[in-house]
Amino acid sequence: MTGFGRCEVSEAERKITVEMKSVNHRYLDVNIKMPKKLNFFEAAIRSELKNYIQRGKVDVFITYEDFTENNVCIRYNRELAAEYLDYLKGMAEDFGLDNDIKVSHLSRYPEVFSMEEQTIDEEGIWKVLGAAVRGAAENFVGTRIKEGENLREDLLGKLDGMLEHVGFIEARSPQLQEEYTRKLRERVRELLDDAQIDENRLLMEVTLFADKVCVDEELVRLRSHIETTKQTLTGGGSIGRKLDFIAQEMNREANTILSKANDLEISGRAIELKTEIEKVREQIQNIE
Repeated sequence: MTGFGRCEVSEAERKITVEMKSVNHRYLDVNIKMPKKLNFFEAAIRSELKNYIQRGKVDVFITYEDFTENNVCIRYNRELAAEYLDYLKGMAEDFGLDNDIKVSHLSRYPEVFSMEEQTIDEEGIWKVLGAAVRGAAENFVGTRIKEGENLREDLLGKLDGMLEHVGFIEARSPQLQEEYTRKLRERVRELLDDAQIDENRLLMEVTLFADKVCVDEELVRLRSHIETTKQTLTGGGSIGRKLDFIAQEMNREANTILSKANDLEISGRAIELKTEIEKVREQIQNIE
């Protein structure tokens, strides 16, 4: 299910902004883009997000601004400077050169002076970062809930339409046996030229036909699956995978009904059922 969330949290020393967006995905796939300074908190961020999201491909973007003026310091490597100086004096003696070493020259040698970042305040950063992550996730869930409500109403409408098709097939099925009996009787009478019809044989043929086209069990299971789906949709919670499984079962029953259909009207309704079930299955992939 798609969604978007954003939250910005700031204090005297820092400001952190978290943005989240998602597209449909069968499982939870979280991709986090953030400054290297925050990499230490990746596991904690993922753990926090799992409290809000179960399915979807989620992209998380985190920006960090540090307002601290003294977040770095200069480090003087005295041992390295002394080593440079010894080598320079040795060079002067070896080649008979003037020893014109000045502090300004020595200070330019690599690593004599270096910039060093002060100890990271992990607790202080997580206080702001965690609040921003939770705020963005809550806004993200809010947009998903709104979309989910619209999706639920659409699915319930489709399920009601499927029940209408099931009801039609339930009402039409008994008529097939009556029509088959009448047509068979007329056909036999034409062939036998008004001779006596063997009612027992006729009854046997009708019974075989009725058994072949009977879809009572499939209709009962299909109706049950539809009602279960409606109840699950109104119940809430993480229901996407359960509904996906039920939709597969509904499709199986519709296939059986279509394969047994010996009537154009029932075949048409079975095809409509399969079409609606496929639409429902596609939309279910958007449900967490």
